[in-house]
Amino acid sequence: MSAVRAGPMEWEPDRALQARLAVGLSLIVVFPFVFAVVLEWSLTTIVPGVTVALTGVEMDPSFAIDWRLLVGAVLVGLVGQYAYGDRIALRSLDARPVDHDEYPELHATVSRLAQQADLPTPDLAVIDTDAPNAFATGRSRESATVVVTEGLLAALDDDELAAVLAHEIAHLKNGDVTVMTIAYLLPTLTYLVATSAYTILRTVFRSLQYMRTSHDNDGRAVAAVIVVIVVTTLVTIAVSALFWIASYLLYRLLCRYREHAADRGAAQLTGDPLALASALATIDEELSAAQDRDLRELDGGVEALYVAPLDFAQFTEDGDDGLLSKDLFPETHPDTDERIAHLQDLAAELETAG
Repeated sequence: MSAVRAGPMEWEPDRALQARLAVGLSLIVVFPFVFAVVLEWSLTTIVPGVTVALTGVEMDPSFAIDWRLLVGAVLVGLVGQYAYGDRIALRSLDARPVDHDEYPELHATVSRLAQQADLPTPDLAVIDTDAPNAFATGRSRESATVVVTEGLLAALDDDELAAVLAHEIAHLKNGDVTVMTIAYLLPTLTYLVATSAYTILRTVFRSLQYMRTSHDNDGRAVAAVIVVIVVTTLVTIAVSALFWIASYLLYRLLCRYREHAADRGAAQLTGDPLALASALATIDEELSAAQDRDLRELDGGVEALYVAPLDFAQFTEDGDDGLLSKDLFPETHPDTDERIAHLQDLAAELETAG
């Protein structure tokens, strides 16, 4: 392993990152309530209007949100994501904890870097895959795990590996790991609401084949019930999709800036920005050559947390843009060439200062 400066160092906090994290946390809390208000308004306004227009049957909408239940659900969701989000991520990727005896040099480097950053030494876990990558997760600086792949350990030299580990330690020092662990709750919840509504709608359409005949003299009432169910489901899907897009964009935009901040932090810890630049170039080249299957195994819902993006065919297929196009959703990471250029600028500044 490369030599890493011993002893705590004076850390320069990234105020812009802290401001973004504060705004992100606020939106994480506010979004579920805004989603509920918009959904309530849509169901009590759009559904009755469409029902009258299509069937002539007027209805008195009784849909109302129990705000006490909503507050409780949001709190339970946030606390649950905070408490168990890191464990879910590790389990989804089959990341196995490793002790000092199995990877002594790896543990020694992480311990030294954590000491420099004045942090408790995080746990270490390894993913058995040839695709090189790494990420950090945890609900706090005191309860964190740095995860690396076997491919990363094989692809990088000592200096490059130390730089990548310093990048992950910088994430822990900046406190963005905790925020990102919680932030992923938003797109997950809205996605679940949308898929649940779609399931209901599909069930309704399948049930229509059994309603070809009716002994009910008031056919309009039956039609009104069907319209209410269908329109309610469609409105729920539409509102959920809009908020899923918004929350997903928030999540990804937070990811992009935090990578630049962690790159700077890694350079600050190691004093060698070019080692991280070289590591990013190597990882990017190795990931580009990796099979889609290997990259999908690394996904696990935490693709935005990795040191380098997973560029597999979730966005494109056979060269054509898919549903989740990069034009609609910004990438989880800044362009690798852009990151390398920033690191080269940092190296030039350090050389001039030296």
